[in-house]
Amino acid sequence: MSDDPFKQEQGIHTDFMEKMTYGDYLELDTLLNSQKRLSCHHDEMLFIIIHQVSELWLKLIIHETKGAIEAIDQDNLRASFKMLARVSKIQSQIINGWDVLATLTPAEFLEFRDKLGNASGFQSYQYRLVEFVLGYKTPHILKIYEKEPDVYAMLEEAYYKPGLYDVAIQALARNGFAIDKEILDRDFSKTYEKNASVEKAWMSVYQNVSTYWELYELAEKLVDIEDWFQQWRFRHMKTVERIIGYRTGTGGSSGVGYLKQVLNHYFFPELWELRTKI
Repeated sequence: MSDDPFKQEQGIHTDFMEKMTYGDYLELDTLLNSQKRLSCHHDEMLFIIIHQVSELWLKLIIHETKGAIEAIDQDNLRASFKMLARVSKIQSQIINGWDVLATLTPAEFLEFRDKLGNASGFQSYQYRLVEFVLGYKTPHILKIYEKEPDVYAMLEEAYYKPGLYDVAIQALARNGFAIDKEILDRDFSKTYEKNASVEKAWMSVYQNVSTYWELYELAEKLVDIEDWFQQWRFRHMKTVERIIGYRTGTGGSSGVGYLKQVLNHYFFPELWELRTKI
């Protein structure tokens, strides 16, 4: 009897001349030929792949978050929980990617840094889309994408739409909580700022968990996402500091200085402040 497990599996398909293969389905020829080094340096491949993988994860975060927004808007909070939990798992994977990139030393990065020109992760339109969907709106950022009309239009649409926290607050109102009209009818192109009526509503949810379990669970899912996002920002900042120190970024930002500033921003401020007051 053969010890080869492949030979023992008589049902395995081997003729794919007229059938779709794994590679066909995933378009691996396109995917695996998308890493174009601009230098001859070995480590540039690492740099490219880490960023491409991050962009794929960001695409899935956007997909899941939009699905969650739709579910919350339809008062199907339970359906949103799975999507939001998945977002958190994806975020943990992106954070792990920084550990891999951190194996790139300053000397190695300098071998190909000049080939990047002004290209920078700061210009990632999917990252901006995630920020917009989470409610952090920065109008001056849009100018970066004028070169790509389709991308600009997509970002502009998200810029004026309610974000994840907006639909969560609207769910509070539909459940009988007195939310200020100025919040419910606010200009969604502005970054959300904390509000006393929203904090009071969430406080009531946390003080009456059994009564408002679904809203409570939604709030905790939002806190999970923000927690992971802050960890991602911190690892990003420390990885940049480790590789280029306090140099100016290739995109023209102050680099580590800028990344430290954004650490202070919260998407869902009331959900953090109530922890001190509850």
